Amino acid sequence: EVQLQASGGGSVQVGGSLRLSCAAPGFPLDDTGIGWFRQAPGKEREGVSCISPRDGSTWYDDSVKGRFTISSDNAKNTVYLQMNSLKPEDTAVYYCAAERSYYCSGHESFYSNWGQGTLVTVSS
Repeated sequence: EVQLQASGGGSVQVGGSLRLSCAAPGFPLDDTGIGWFRQAPGKEREGVSCISPRDGSTWYDDSVKGRFTISSDNAKNTVYLQMNSLKPEDTAVYYCAAERSYYCSGHESFYSNWGQGTLVTVSS
């Protein structure tokens, strides 16, 4: 079974930065859509960002636009989520997901492969 591995979470103060990594061995990123999702305590999982291999286009939830940046390194089969200007409401377990497609989506039902999650805690 092909696994995704999310890493890079940790504890930061408000305004800080973190870079999450999603290692996707076995997924050629030139035809795999990758999405980042998060689940805060007591809340449903929500889409944060995704990147489409078709044209490198990206999508961001309004709550993270201008603060988060998604990128991919095809040679390393890794997708990154650079998170700047972090806020307490960004605290959540972050997951990456993959689907063999030329597109990506902010909807979790699009993806059939999920990583184990990495915890991000932002304190004031």
